Amino acid sequence: MIDYEPDRFKWEQIADMLRSRIADGTYPSKHLLSEVQLMQEFEVARGTLRKAMQRLRDEGLIYTVPNLGSFVSPQDDPTN
Repeated sequence: MIDYEPDRFKWEQIADMLRSRIADGTYPSKHLLSEVQLMQEFEVARGTLRKAMQRLRDEGLIYTVPNLGSFVSPQDDPTN
């Protein structure tokens, strides 16, 4: 079980965790982010997860394809 900070919204904390996973390569470019799996992992409702995903979408870290799902956006390769 995840210990959420009581003074911050859960969706903000989930967005932080997903952002970190994208940054460290746990979720590589074009990785499908399954809402069902993430809802189960974080033990939250769909609306809470979708708020977190919307924040990442607004930041350009993920993109959504209708009827397919949300994917990690291609990241710039710092070695180039």
